[in-house]
Amino acid sequence: MTDPLNVCIEQHRSYDSPGSVNSVGWTRPQRVVLANENNPLHLDCGARIAPVTVEFETYGTLSSLKDNAVYILHALSGDAHAAGWDADWEKDKRPWRNKKPGWWDNMIGPGKAIDTDRYFVICANLLGSCYGTTGPWEMNTITGKPYGLDFPVVTVEDWVRLHVRLQDYLGIDKLLAVIGGSLGGQQALAWAMNYPERINAAVILAASARLGAQGLAFNAVGRQAIINDPCFRNGQYYGHEPPSEGLEVARMLGHITYLSSQSMEGKFGRSFQNGDRPCYRLDKEFTVESYLEHQGRSFVRRFDANSYLYLTRAMDYYDAAGPYGGDLTTACSSIKAKLLLIAYTSDWLYPPQSTREVAKAILANNKPVSYIEIPSNYGHDAFLLEYAQTGPMIESFLMRRD
Repeated sequence: MTDPLNVCIEQHRSYDSPGSVNSVGWTRPQRVVLANENNPLHLDCGARIAPVTVEFETYGTLSSLKDNAVYILHALSGDAHAAGWDADWEKDKRPWRNKKPGWWDNMIGPGKAIDTDRYFVICANLLGSCYGTTGPWEMNTITGKPYGLDFPVVTVEDWVRLHVRLQDYLGIDKLLAVIGGSLGGQQALAWAMNYPERINAAVILAASARLGAQGLAFNAVGRQAIINDPCFRNGQYYGHEPPSEGLEVARMLGHITYLSSQSMEGKFGRSFQNGDRPCYRLDKEFTVESYLEHQGRSFVRRFDANSYLYLTRAMDYYDAAGPYGGDLTTACSSIKAKLLLIAYTSDWLYPPQSTREVAKAILANNKPVSYIEIPSNYGHDAFLLEYAQTGPMIESFLMRRD
């Protein structure tokens, strides 16, 4: 049956075709080795990893002064394909390739909020993901088989460390801005704190200094669903049937956290799958059940279960104030960039009050920060969907020269 919430979301988006003057057009990813045996990447867990390949895309033109670069940071299930249309989607048989525009195509392109006629835009896939950058699915040169659970645990700070290596590879001393929502927003905050000399500005959407206990709980149950799938094989399921059922349940749980009670009630309520009466069965009686199952199954086709374990754990670990005894004001004292923080009223995964705490901590250090709270019923996903409200704010912020 037609998925009512997906229909609503697709109508809410207005993607440009590849030939549109407002589209970056057809795109192709680039891959570069940013860590090798002579220069491994040192991780917070104490491990070193090499080689590390990073997949990334760029749009627009880098200025002669290299002062117009904007780095986009994706969330948990995102990838480097942030805008435009994948030119190799048909011949590249990797499951995440498809004939769809980038995940933030409404925001990135000529004349859009992140204007590629003005800015050089970069987006890179995360370490540990399954979208081209080194992750658990890739061959471990030491063992000669996929890493699986031998892959080291990674953190948000590790990701930023690798992003900075890509910044150096591109020859960009200082980025005009870093921009991210959700887990991407936490990367933007970590960049501003840990590499204050490398960016001029940061835009943080639907994110805060740490994930709350309820978010930790949902992630924990999702990981247990994967680990307890009979096909998990202690992470070495490559070449075998993958733990699809566990990953499907994990995604269903996670997806609930991205929505709001208002949006779910408005689109589904208590409507039944077949008419106005129950069928007195135990599976998929309500439309909301069918919707979540659809989300889980479509996710399984494009994502790796081990990557889900690693990325959600990095999300859990992030605590900006943790190294400072929980003092967020002290944690923010190193920030030099101007910041724009955007929260959404119905987001309960990273609620507005938690984003305001970051803004207050930055203000306590007499650093420039703007905080905006946008009314929305879309929940945590609002940072992807409320582009009509969010876009002009980011556009104006990027053009400020104060």
